[in-house]
Amino acid sequence: MKFGIFANLAGPGRHNEFDKVLEEAREQAVYCDENGFDSIWYTEHHFGHEGNELIPNPILIGADIAARTKNIRIGQAANVITFWHPLRLAEDIAMLDQLSGGRVDIGLARGLYGREAANLNTLADPKNQEQNRAIFEETFEILKKALSNRFFSHKGEFYQFPPEGLKWSHPMSPASSDFMDMEKGEINKIALMPRPYQQPYPPFWQVIDSPRSIKRAAEQGIKGIFWMPTIKELKKRFELYRETASKTQGKQVELGDGIALVRDIYVADSMEQAREDAAEAVLNNYRWICHWRGLGNLMDPGEEVAPGQELTYDFLHPRNLLFGTPEYVAEKIQELKEELNLQNLLLWINHNGLSHEKIMRSLKLFTEEVMPKFEDKSIQLNWR
Repeated sequence: MKFGIFANLAGPGRHNEFDKVLEEAREQAVYCDENGFDSIWYTEHHFGHEGNELIPNPILIGADIAARTKNIRIGQAANVITFWHPLRLAEDIAMLDQLSGGRVDIGLARGLYGREAANLNTLADPKNQEQNRAIFEETFEILKKALSNRFFSHKGEFYQFPPEGLKWSHPMSPASSDFMDMEKGEINKIALMPRPYQQPYPPFWQVIDSPRSIKRAAEQGIKGIFWMPTIKELKKRFELYRETASKTQGKQVELGDGIALVRDIYVADSMEQAREDAAEAVLNNYRWICHWRGLGNLMDPGEEVAPGQELTYDFLHPRNLLFGTPEYVAEKIQELKEELNLQNLLLWINHNGLSHEKIMRSLKLFTEEVMPKFEDKSIQLNWR
């Protein structure tokens, strides 16, 4: 099993000490790079004065981390591509892939918050789901073209590259049918500079949730990132991805192939210590997101949210938290392996308001006492 870090940096009031936030993020990344973690993923959110999400540009922080690490893959979970100009996004991804020596994983998302879309791209307002999806699909198409072709063009509903009638003449750029209409003397294709280090392009991942998004990602060869649901509900979603990918590829795809799962984690010396240290911090994460999503995504298949159900640690812990002793956490990860054939686990360690010292202690306990148990595929654990 591969282990990564889902680095959603957060903390009320930390906008006043952002330099410290970055130093802590660097320490985490270097530690993970030196201790066998496969990947680290940075988020994209905007205008978050509340402190619940602090990183607006995962590619930019990825460049900083790439300069300080040697082995760890650097992903975005995710670039909200409906907010980006497609060509600028393609250029930045390719540049990061070159800077990191081919360690980039490209994360894609459609966007959730109206506050962000209203200020970055009104056409991507999540209230208009069909238009939001259309912009996402076209931007993804442009990314693939730009990253994988020496010269490319695009004409769609929202974008056209290059525009019609663009003249080009320079003695240091000889006219060529590779990128010009020679009769008109106009450019009809453009070239991305630089090209990505990984050819034809780095792996694509998408944060997916709904059946429609799961099927579409599998059809397009995009790997999936899941987060909240229980194992029973995740199994349905993993199966849908597998079935769709198998049909698309014309071969049997194993359950769990092409999928990563984000799980909130805190490792401590006792179950009680884990709760005391980090319960309120992880609940802050869920209070933020469940304001929009509700609690339905935390239910087993067929289970309904009880009237008046509150978001509490006792409600959340048995459903999806990896909070507890190293032994408990290892057993829960083994359950994920056995039930889902999980191959990529992304650890959400930066809980909202939790101190850096506690985060790093939990991370080190996981590295030293949990991760080694999964080096041997024949692992056998005693179930509680």
